[in-house]
Amino acid sequence: MRRREFLTKVGAGSLITGSALSVSRIANAKPQYKWKMVTTWPKNFPGLGTGANTVARLITEMSGGRIQVKVYGAKELVGAFEVFDAVSRGNAEMGHGAAYYWKGKSSAAQFFAAVPFGLNAQEMNGWLYHGGGLQLWKEIYAEFNLVPAAAGNTGVQMGGWFNREIKSINDLKGLKMRIPGLGGEVLKRAGGTPVSLPGGEIQTSLQSGAIDATEWVGPYNDLAFGLYKVAKFYYYPGWHEPGTTLEAMINKKAFDALPKDLQQIVTSACKVANQDMLAEYTARNNAALHTLVNKHKVKLKKFPDDVLHKLRTLSDEVVAEVASNDKNSKKVFESFRKFRDQARAWHDISELAYYNARAK
Repeated sequence: MRRREFLTKVGAGSLITGSALSVSRIANAKPQYKWKMVTTWPKNFPGLGTGANTVARLITEMSGGRIQVKVYGAKELVGAFEVFDAVSRGNAEMGHGAAYYWKGKSSAAQFFAAVPFGLNAQEMNGWLYHGGGLQLWKEIYAEFNLVPAAAGNTGVQMGGWFNREIKSINDLKGLKMRIPGLGGEVLKRAGGTPVSLPGGEIQTSLQSGAIDATEWVGPYNDLAFGLYKVAKFYYYPGWHEPGTTLEAMINKKAFDALPKDLQQIVTSACKVANQDMLAEYTARNNAALHTLVNKHKVKLKKFPDDVLHKLRTLSDEVVAEVASNDKNSKKVFESFRKFRDQARAWHDISELAYYNARAK
């Protein structure tokens, strides 16, 4: 009887202890966050779309599943050019795109994507992470309830696809070309007509004659889009986008709701994805270019030197005018220009000197 009474008390005590531990576990359980990421790219598109996937995967895995990010390509939830507003309003917690698409929201935003004859990828990362660029970016986006982060870089892009040869600056007059951001403003100054189109509409627009030319990214992406099927002249260099930074934008309210460790995971994941994308383009562009030229017989051409010289002059004019539009643009450009001049002085005797030596 005493043994039975003892076992009964032990069993009851274990049940109470077990219940207490379960309640404790529930009380101490860390919350999970389910986020939506909307992008300006076609779903799973090589390089750009998969770059967005990389950001989402890293956040989910690095957080141990505490943040679960689901990616939606362009038009799955919102249109390609509706991403900024969707994240700003909180309809999605994250977005992935390029800041020059939002020049209608803030003229200064363009400097955080690409500037004609501006910083290359290595220099952009230097400016953003160690030259004050990222802090300025955060200040610009704060009024839109957004937190920005660099989340990819394509490196130097190609000059674009054309249905006719470009032999002089006059060949750009009347040209309808898909080209965003400051590069589009330069084309307009040269007498062309810049057209803003999401990536998914480029090939059909070029095929139908709605546009005469297009820039997209470079061989890796251009091959995937099949642009060689609708244009044969492929020009370099990408004077308009020498090192295009892609962005992750995060709804500020959603970001501020995270504990500090998860905030650090989100920003660190973006930085890892930023470096990884540049490495991927460096690895894949050459093989894709070989396929375009040798299999698909694309005519690879360099812009004539006098055309590049004129575009450089026009670019300086356009960028200076944009910088004078408002105080934010002026502040950002002053920082950008100072860093560019410093980087150029160093790279003339480092990167450029090395490339020249290797070429001989």
